[in-house]
Amino acid sequence: MNDLTTRTGANTEFKDRTRSRASGSRSFRSTFLKWLRKVHGWIGLWGAVLGLLFGVTGFLQNHRATMKIKVGGPVVSTVQMPVDAAQFRTPRELAGWLRTELKLDRPAERVTRDPSGPVTWGDQSVIQPEHWEVRFNAPNYLVSADYWKGGTFVSVERRDQGLVATLEGLHRSTGAGVGWILLADSAAGSMILLSLSGVILWTELNRRRTIGAVIFMSSIAAVIILGIQAL
Repeated sequence: MNDLTTRTGANTEFKDRTRSRASGSRSFRSTFLKWLRKVHGWIGLWGAVLGLLFGVTGFLQNHRATMKIKVGGPVVSTVQMPVDAAQFRTPRELAGWLRTELKLDRPAERVTRDPSGPVTWGDQSVIQPEHWEVRFNAPNYLVSADYWKGGTFVSVERRDQGLVATLEGLHRSTGAGVGWILLADSAAGSMILLSLSGVILWTELNRRRTIGAVIFMSSIAAVIILGIQAL
């Protein structure tokens, strides 16, 4: 009788511990899912505006040619700026002078120098002087300067982008400052976290996991196959 009582008590204690563990596991899972849903929602709110911007401009970039979407071309102007032939010793000096004269709000993005050397012109060889190119880039404008060392003029072209082209420049962070680049990086990180948290929430809250697995694997296969075909 005592042995039966002991075994019954042990079984009851074991069942109580098992139920307690299961209850604790369910409580942790429920808390985790609630927290994940809140994080998913707040991250989505943070990246909503930039996600809309990147989505619209990405659509325009993908389909502008095939759908013949007209977004308006840039306004282009060219000037010849007189300079002293001995005024600049390096392309960097030219870049600094242009930034000051043209009142540009950022330094040159690219400065190139092609060395002087012989070139064939017709049936004779001539020495071509150094060729300098300076480029200033921003989401809303592009300024490029062309100069042959020893010359007395610098050819400067400015392209003022339209609204859509400016938005596309922001999409690519073309000539953007550090602040915008970090903001765009945060949007990219938000999309990554949204993707991961969305998959976890779907698998934990939806019972049709087989269908979800098929959709997920099909999307991966589509990305790989179409990506390879696009190369």
